[in-house]
Amino acid sequence: MSLLQSTRPLDPLRWLGLPALAAIVGTFLLAIPIKIFGLQLPEPVFPMVLAFAWAVIRPSVIAPFVLVLLGLFLDLFWGGPQGVWPLCLLTAYAAVLAVRRLITGQDYIVVWAWYAAATLLALALAYGVMTLVAGAAPNLIAVGWMYVLPTLLLFPFARRLAERYEDADVRFR
Repeated sequence: MSLLQSTRPLDPLRWLGLPALAAIVGTFLLAIPIKIFGLQLPEPVFPMVLAFAWAVIRPSVIAPFVLVLLGLFLDLFWGGPQGVWPLCLLTAYAAVLAVRRLITGQDYIVVWAWYAAATLLALALAYGVMTLVAGAAPNLIAVGWMYVLPTLLLFPFARRLAERYEDADVRFR
């Protein structure tokens, strides 16, 4: 198999639709009210993986619209104020898009650091907005254990998605 045949074309359904559907399914699965040792399952922000990977793969007009839809889904599903998660996901997407040339081709740990920075930026924005809306600050330890740490642990999925389509369109390298 030649190098040209091993790269996958950027079919919107494959690099946008299927990952978005997987993020929705993952969100549903981890929202099942199961307690293990008296603890609730973590609730990672699955669309954060997509916000990072899609920005690294290539600039796109469609990806931000899909992120807005996923963010609105999270707002409705988690019962938060409308617009919080679209704002957070688009902020992470824009930040990664601004530095994508620095990220592309870097070592695993460097890319993980950029993913962590984008995740922390988005979740800090969500924390700030929720503090303003609720009038009280959420518990930082609970937010860290339920959202931040599990979302950071999703990095291998973001890396895999980005690597899968990294060379599909060389115009944006």
